[in-house]
Amino acid sequence: MFLWFIGLAFVIVASVFASPVIDYRLIIAGSIIPTIEMILDGPWVLHSLAAPVAVMAIVMTIFMGQRLRQRRWLGLPIGMFLYLFLDRAWTKTSLFWWPVSGTTLKKSELPTWESPTALVLMELVGAMAIIYCIRKYKLTEIENRKLFLLKGHIQRSAMETRK
Repeated sequence: MFLWFIGLAFVIVASVFASPVIDYRLIIAGSIIPTIEMILDGPWVLHSLAAPVAVMAIVMTIFMGQRLRQRRWLGLPIGMFLYLFLDRAWTKTSLFWWPVSGTTLKKSELPTWESPTALVLMELVGAMAIIYCIRKYKLTEIENRKLFLLKGHIQRSAMETRK
């Protein structure tokens, strides 16, 4: 399940922050990084609150005194926080609060979407969110797409809401 996280993370951050200079590529990357654990028979630390907090601390420390770089790289932990929200990791106490709740992660604590139908519907919602973003932010236009792919930004004119 990737489209669910990619599409909704993009929509949420673009809607909440409404900033053309956020690196949306890092938001997207952060929102799917924890899925690596699922491929490797997880969940582990990336499904806990500790992971995005640690990444945020690392970003703030590495780029101390470099505000623009901090702002850019904060997209990674923001995406990771959104993954936790969208995956319902927060509903599994021992997983979400690891290691505060104990150092052992039980398989039963895995956030699951029990129904295959729900998974398909979620992926469709994610695909629709991606299509919405492509249209709203005019990513079909070469100049806009190039800016997004090279810098992760959205044209300021595309971010402005029409009244």
